[in-house]
Amino acid sequence: MRRIPTLLLTLITFVLAGASLARAAERPNILFIFTDDQAPWALGKSGDPNARTPHLDRLFREGAYLTNNFTVTPVCSPSRTSLISSRYGTEMGITDWINSRNEPDLGLDPSTPVWPRLLHDAGYQTALIGKWHLGVLDKYHPTQFGYDDFMGIREGGTSPVNPRLEVNGKMQTVRGYTPDILTDETIRWLRLRDPKQGPFAISLHYRAPHARWLPVRDEDWAPFENLDPQIPNPDFPKLDTERVRRMTREYLASTASVDRNVGKLLEELRVLGVEDNTVVIFSSDHGYNMGHNGIWHKGNGHWVLTEPPAPTSNIPKGQRPNMYDHSIRVPTAVRWPGVTSPGTVIAETTSNLDWFPTLLEMAGVELPEGVVIRGRSIVPLLKGQVPDDWDNDFYAEYSTHHQSRTHMRMYRTPKWKLVRDFLNPERDELYNLEDDPAEAHNLIADSSPQVKQVIDELHEKILQRMREIDDPVLETLER
Repeated sequence: MRRIPTLLLTLITFVLAGASLARAAERPNILFIFTDDQAPWALGKSGDPNARTPHLDRLFREGAYLTNNFTVTPVCSPSRTSLISSRYGTEMGITDWINSRNEPDLGLDPSTPVWPRLLHDAGYQTALIGKWHLGVLDKYHPTQFGYDDFMGIREGGTSPVNPRLEVNGKMQTVRGYTPDILTDETIRWLRLRDPKQGPFAISLHYRAPHARWLPVRDEDWAPFENLDPQIPNPDFPKLDTERVRRMTREYLASTASVDRNVGKLLEELRVLGVEDNTVVIFSSDHGYNMGHNGIWHKGNGHWVLTEPPAPTSNIPKGQRPNMYDHSIRVPTAVRWPGVTSPGTVIAETTSNLDWFPTLLEMAGVELPEGVVIRGRSIVPLLKGQVPDDWDNDFYAEYSTHHQSRTHMRMYRTPKWKLVRDFLNPERDELYNLEDDPAEAHNLIADSSPQVKQVIDELHEKILQRMREIDDPVLETLER
């Protein structure tokens, strides 16, 4: 066997090492901006006449606008579970928002495969700044899931000004407006990181525009202080229009504070010279209603009426649990320089389950064998390619248990949406989304053969998906 000369071996090793470094250098940085309670309509780019979001509009123009991106559960904790793990909340034992007072030991199992850990193990510098809401105990700390650094909120919320935040492992009051504080910490982290240690993947999870919306900076409040906003359906019976107008002003001011800070971040990427090698993703944990269908809030909605309907055995007065599109659709953009053409509009159905495989493909990281995920990579869509087998149907779930008691399961096609509440069958809903995008006319009681066939087909699809993920609610149906 011929021996390779030492000099040649050294040269080969050097070339291979150089190629490895070159591949590492080609891996993009990732800035993942995630808001809380961000309505799909609270965006200038959406055409809403009330919104003022110039920086977000720019981001949506410079990349891809995903007009049909959804969350599989329209409330904080299970949605964030799906974001990080590509699994449904029922699979992880998290079906509603985590109440740290009543459920102090509840959180996402740290052994769960998650994309921050896989990116970290592949050489990415990782951090989470802002809201976590997947467990308050140390065993559920974000650093147990692959984040090198964390600064922010382990629980669900904090004040919009002078918040209590975890800084360097200790809780303290930080002076200032919360969106500004989180943005400034993100910028500080970006400036202090060592580029020689690999690319970065930083998640910035704002708590805005979650209520309480005020106070905000004067410049964020000024455009809305005297605004007489258009409201979506002012003729809804007994709608409290004055309250809707007031809340709309406050909500949009909070959204504007996020927009201003996103502008600061985009400018910082330019100043640092990493703009062209950084994927910027903007999305939210769920959508929001503001007078739509007579409610405000998200999947655990509240009536905003002068006379709310009477309570039922499982639904307290004032509550309106729902799976409306305004609750499950999230405003989403991806700017990927050199890959995604500016002005791209992606109308295909996507969801928060898809971020796990998408981010791995962007980073060139293989999914470990045996890891179960429910999403699919949207990289082909971002490259302008629509796979022939792309399925635009969508399944979602929400079992409420804090105030109302429901087991909502939903199947949505581009034309139809069926919502079953297996705990309260009288709440079942069917909407023809093509004829009734506002979901104002529930067709569940329609006796026509066509509607009955649609109900039967979508009901079977719901059961099929429940079987696939071993949904525990199935046990209650079989009794």
